[in-house]
Amino acid sequence: MKSERRLQRLREVLRRRQPDLTVVIENIHDPHNVSAMLRSCDAAGVWEVQLVYTTEKFPRIGKKSSASAGKWVGRRSFRSIDACYDQLRKEGFRIYATHLGEPSRSLFEIDLTQTCAIVFGNEHRGVSDEAAEKADGTIHIPMCGMIQSLNVSVACAITLYEALRQRLACGDYDRPKFSDEALARHFDDWVKR
Repeated sequence: MKSERRLQRLREVLRRRQPDLTVVIENIHDPHNVSAMLRSCDAAGVWEVQLVYTTEKFPRIGKKSSASAGKWVGRRSFRSIDACYDQLRKEGFRIYATHLGEPSRSLFEIDLTQTCAIVFGNEHRGVSDEAAEKADGTIHIPMCGMIQSLNVSVACAITLYEALRQRLACGDYDRPKFSDEALARHFDDWVKR
């Protein structure tokens, strides 16, 4: 009975995955931040994240801190912003870098139901100038306090939950975005994990 419930859960989660929503993690060095971001990605149905590590080493992530989210969220590595953005654009993604400067638009003004990638940068430096300049647009989370920044994992969670809110409203989680063949292939893979 327990294994049947697990198989049903795997099917349900796969049917709700959003392969047209991704997160780009650029040089984030704190393993707790990366783990928290992976957990938010899993919770919001993100299929895969993109890793761009050019100045930092990818942190070692423990199973406890990520709650094994890395097991269910795919990861793809790139050696440069150009390589990452080129691949995403070939796949039809519109790329938004999180950035406080002008002409950044509010997160709440962006249509996150479209095929889109959101770029989050290093804890101290934010996204690189290159990542911001080469993106299709820059976005920010409106804030009313004295401190105009959030922890990167918190910013990621807020952004993904705005995407989830928009996508729930239009029924994106009600219908699978993978073909039946792809769902069967992914299910077979997940059962082995």
